[in-house]
Amino acid sequence: MRHLRVLCAIADAGSVRKAALRLGMSQPSLTTQLRRIENAIGGRLFTRERTGSRPTALGRSVLCRARPIVADMAALVSEARSAAALAGEARLRIGSTASRAVAGWVRRLRDRYPGAETGIHIDVSANSLLQTVADGQVDVAFVHEPEGFPLRFPPGVEQHVLVAREPQFIALPETHPQAGRRVVDMADLADDQWIVDFTADGEWAATRRAFATAGLNPRMVHVPDNTTAAALIAGGEAVSVCQPVSQQRQGMVIRPLRGDPLAVRLLLACRSDSPSAAEIGGLRADLMAAYAEVAWASPAYRWWLLRHGGALLPPPEGGPGPAPSAAEPPGVPAPGRTSGRTDAADGLPEHVLAAVPGPPRAARRPAPHSTAPRVPRARG
Repeated sequence: MRHLRVLCAIADAGSVRKAALRLGMSQPSLTTQLRRIENAIGGRLFTRERTGSRPTALGRSVLCRARPIVADMAALVSEARSAAALAGEARLRIGSTASRAVAGWVRRLRDRYPGAETGIHIDVSANSLLQTVADGQVDVAFVHEPEGFPLRFPPGVEQHVLVAREPQFIALPETHPQAGRRVVDMADLADDQWIVDFTADGEWAATRRAFATAGLNPRMVHVPDNTTAAALIAGGEAVSVCQPVSQQRQGMVIRPLRGDPLAVRLLLACRSDSPSAAEIGGLRADLMAAYAEVAWASPAYRWWLLRHGGALLPPPEGGPGPAPSAAEPPGVPAPGRTSGRTDAADGLPEHVLAAVPGPPRAARRPAPHSTAPRVPRARG
């Protein structure tokens, strides 16, 4: 069904570029999808002309069959949602790009709305997720926006900032010469092969800009599968930019990059006219608590937070205080040290010391609503 919608969108827009904008996708991603569809069908469906894309004879034949199917499916979904709303079925549909915080978010939402059914939609493309929010297919979406490459927010979709700037880290083989360092310079990885997912909106462009700024031109390999990427890294075949909350698997280490040349904004999106907008405070608080939980469970990110502070650092009672600092990430020897180790929490304020062994105390499950919550219902 998604492929049929893509074909109809290209035909209606008259070009792949315009269709990509309407669908909230990048043009390369849509071009790749079109090629896959054409390969599956066994022939070209559109011709590229100076004025745009035009259906071939085969394309017109496919579109004649596709349009009624797409229209019937849209009507079916609309009628089903209306029926669910009339039946009083409470539903909360959340979307997210890949994140370890999703599980904790869902757990907290179930505690907040014990009678609601929670649906989950995961997509590598943040722009595609935002479009699903605009179309009413998802109530709220958690997305990552690469610094310098804004996402396309459709009309009527509002954004709420969770973390204004989060650094991206590097995943290395544990046998890599730089694996024993506290912080890694990009220049020291110039001879490595880098894994990049070209289908993730803005990821390749942001990485390429960081390379250009550092004067690097390393070898690149496109690996959209996380399992394969982890195996390549652990096997010593590649390095990869990763989220700071990523889980450190056997055979690899995760380290900050010096100067934090790559960063993202963490955003929560919803339709301004949806029931979710009225509940956004609680939805955001639950996601923030879930994210803080996985952030503090990551030794490398916990060390970075203790040095730099930020929204995920637990504030002292009575208001914010000066950003604490830490000597080194847990388990990473300082250069020149032959024995002994200084704990990363030495000299930190008491409220931070209490948080070092695990997630901050504020990341607790909310108490269930005492009255019927305003849970977003299926859209009619």
